[in-house]
Order: sequence, then C-alpha cells, then structure tokens
Amino acid sequence: MRVFVGTDHAGLEFKEHLKGALAEAGHEPVDCGAFEYDAQDDYPPFCFEVAERTVAEPGSLGVVIGGSGNGEQIAANKVPGVRAALVWNRDTAELARQHNDANVVSIGARQHSVDEATELVLLFLATSFSGDERHVRRIGLVNDYERDRHRPAGGLPTRTGHP
Repeated sequence: MRVFVGTDHAGLEFKEHLKGALAEAGHEPVDCGAFEYDAQDDYPPFCFEVAERTVAEPGSLGVVIGGSGNGEQIAANKVPGVRAALVWNRDTAELARQHNDANVVSIGARQHSVDEATELVLLFLATSFSGDERHVRRIGLVNDYERDRHRPAGGLPTRTGHP
C-alpha cells in the first residue's frame, strides 16, 4: 500500500526511521517532507500535502507526525475527505480504522519511543474498517456535514431535565 508520510522538525528523525519500517512491512512510503531539519518550520503544509495526496489516491493511507500529533491531526482534518485520528495506544490505533475508517494517522514523536510509535502506525495500517452499519451511517453523517454544512435531519437529541 502507498503511504504518504509528512512531518515538521519535531518528527524528522522518526519519519526517517518509519520510512524504512514501512518499506520492510511491504508498504510504499512517499515522503511529503520535511526534508531537512529547520526548528522554525511549520507543520500545516506537510500535513496538507499528506492529506491531499491520500484523498487523491483511493486505497492509500497517510501518516502525519509532530511533537504531540495534535496540531497535525487538526491540520490534516481540514482537507475534505480526510478522517485523521490521533493515536496514542493500540486501542486507539485499531479503533480509528475499525470504527472511523480513518485514512490518516497522527502520532506524536515526542510522546512515544521509536519502537512504540512504529508499532502504533503499523497496527493502524494493518487494521481494516469493520464495515458495520452503525459506523457506515456515522461516517456518512460526518461526510454529509462536511459537504453541505447542514446538521442531520432532526437536529440534536432532545434531553429532558436539563436547562
């Protein structure tokens, strides 16, 4: 599988390691930058590149890397069609794919050892979407909102006993 990978300076060393691990696992890593260390670089352009290329190539997945992974996930999710998930343990890596059909994984290089971060990314890539009707429905609601900016029919659930 083709895997687009991007980071700012905070994840540069991990990205280089991950490209080798991806190739060793049979994937085709595509480096979307950064290509050299610059402590003043900004993560959004690298995340946009990964996200846009992932959406443009069905069947591919993306990896965005930063210090925490938070900003990188937010940036990637600004690209229509992206469902980026921040992962921090095995459960979040698997559930991002199984329940959310996430197509981009975000990881904080400063939050994990190299081995742990690699394991989480590879687990994300190896996990399939469950296809369960409830998850398909929920993803559809998100996709519809992303496209039309209208809430689902019926609005918010009614709650009794709350002001």
